[in-house]
Amino acid sequence: MNLSLFSSRWSPYLAGALVGILAVLSVVVTTVILDKPKYLGASTTFVRAAGLLEQTVAADHVAQNDYFQSKKVKVDWQMLFVGGVFIGALVSARLGKTVKIEKVPPIWEQRFGSSATLRAVGAFFGGIILMFGARLAGGCPSGHGLSGNMQLSVSGLIALVFFLVGGIVTARLLYGRGGH
Repeated sequence: MNLSLFSSRWSPYLAGALVGILAVLSVVVTTVILDKPKYLGASTTFVRAAGLLEQTVAADHVAQNDYFQSKKVKVDWQMLFVGGVFIGALVSARLGKTVKIEKVPPIWEQRFGSSATLRAVGAFFGGIILMFGARLAGGCPSGHGLSGNMQLSVSGLIALVFFLVGGIVTARLLYGRGGH
């Protein structure tokens, strides 16, 4: 078991401990600053980002939208969290010397060919399906799965089980039994 941050594969114990520390810090910091605890989650950020983009072309529409009346269009701590996820992934890949620039991952290429356009279209529509599901469920896997389970929420546990089952079934359908 490698506990080094410079390893190409992090120990699940190290990663779990770091996520736990992040979760506790998010509650402590948001409670101190906002006077209201906020738990890890990301799906609302994408809706707010869409609202920010829409404000540039149709500000009146956003101002009259019922959803944006309750969920204000703003840059908040969750948006910074999502940005931090991307930055953290890049930093960890750089530390572990596993950074690769590839248009089509090998597992996708084996199953669907080397078309970067097909990969982009698949990723785009997959993202739409995932975001629709996250909004329908009232949160994403990090919100329900991580934060919900840290609060010992039964709904969080049930959601996490279904996220995992859905991921396994989807991977099997896309890549077959011999997939990575």
